[in-house]
Amino acid sequence: MRVVVSGIGVVSPVGVGIQHAWKTLIASKCGIVKLGPEFDSVPSKVAGLVPKGSDPGEWDPTQWIDAKNLRKTPLFIQYALSAAKQALDDGNWHPESEQDKKDTGVAIGSGIGGFEAVYDNAVAFHEGGYRKVSPMFVPGLLVNMAAGNVSIAHGLRGPNHAVSTACTTGAHAIGDAAGFIKNGMAKVMLAGSTEGCVHPLAVAGFARARALASSFNDTPEKASRPFDSDRGGFVIGEGAAVLLLEEESHAKNRGAKIYAEVSGYGLSGDGHHITAPEPNGSGAYDCMTMALDAAGLNGSDIDYVNAHATSTPLGDAIESKAIVRALGKPSSEINVSSTKGATGHLLGAAGSLEAAFTVMALHTQTMPPNLNLETVGEGFDCNYIKTATEGSINHAMSNSFGFGGTNASLVFSKSQ
Repeated sequence: MRVVVSGIGVVSPVGVGIQHAWKTLIASKCGIVKLGPEFDSVPSKVAGLVPKGSDPGEWDPTQWIDAKNLRKTPLFIQYALSAAKQALDDGNWHPESEQDKKDTGVAIGSGIGGFEAVYDNAVAFHEGGYRKVSPMFVPGLLVNMAAGNVSIAHGLRGPNHAVSTACTTGAHAIGDAAGFIKNGMAKVMLAGSTEGCVHPLAVAGFARARALASSFNDTPEKASRPFDSDRGGFVIGEGAAVLLLEEESHAKNRGAKIYAEVSGYGLSGDGHHITAPEPNGSGAYDCMTMALDAAGLNGSDIDYVNAHATSTPLGDAIESKAIVRALGKPSSEINVSSTKGATGHLLGAAGSLEAAFTVMALHTQTMPPNLNLETVGEGFDCNYIKTATEGSINHAMSNSFGFGGTNASLVFSKSQ
């Protein structure tokens, strides 16, 4: 059984809506900006923020959520509701019959969930006690509430699933959802992830872990630089992406457009360290080769890799070596880019956004650029895409790795 992508929804630092976001990305424009004065006390003062406003490609929550519910809906859920609605509209799938609703499920996760709800209610409880805690605190906190709210909004009664595996969340959600379809549990799935935690406390926490970029605070567009010799940490970001996945015959029978096939999925654990990747990249290698096996492909069949590479000194180097090992062809023939140079690192939402970009690479036969790659770091010898490049792309891979040593790879193929 084949699973295809028939719709895409995106809320990202490079824009809202897949067409706008893709156009911005391909034009080598960056969505990373300088943060406001509330971040003055933390060393990293840049982030990939969703552009706010009412112009095309900007975020206006009132376009997606009615005013009476807006205030009590946490940002990560707002982003998920928007991306899911976009995906349904893009795929022209609006189930009305009882059977269609039962056949349509949701798998949307988040790495952190309602971070702001935790902070605000902790402060309120500390200062005012029990009665100052919001009755919506727990519903605003739980990771699965993004999937729950999406299913409620559209009356979807198929599998309702939420993944929370740090920065691998989006890839796991998409891979798991494809599995539900292949196992006959659903015919259609909304799959992806969301994150809305660009907050001084979150930035402080990652900065204390020495994970964030802090050398480009005055030139934010240059801060995220995967594979570059001057990379010094990741740039935190926010947003969501949701793919409409569908059993192939179901999509074709209703005349749906098909972007690409989800042909392979692999996942693994490093079993090494809570934050640092395994030095030999064995976990990354294992999930990539598992995804290739699931797709029935050899490494040499992969025409483009959208790397997880977050712009950290250690992670980028280990992933690059693992890619070369897994694909097993001359490194100069391996086309790689990390789109985090344009978006920053969306934490739990990174994997789904980058999966969307990988699908668009197949759909448009264009490899997206790796921004800020001025001097390729020592030991990197793949063909790193510096500007948008057209080429023959039949199979592409998207990688995601997260704290706790959790790894996932997705393989997408040109639809047959």
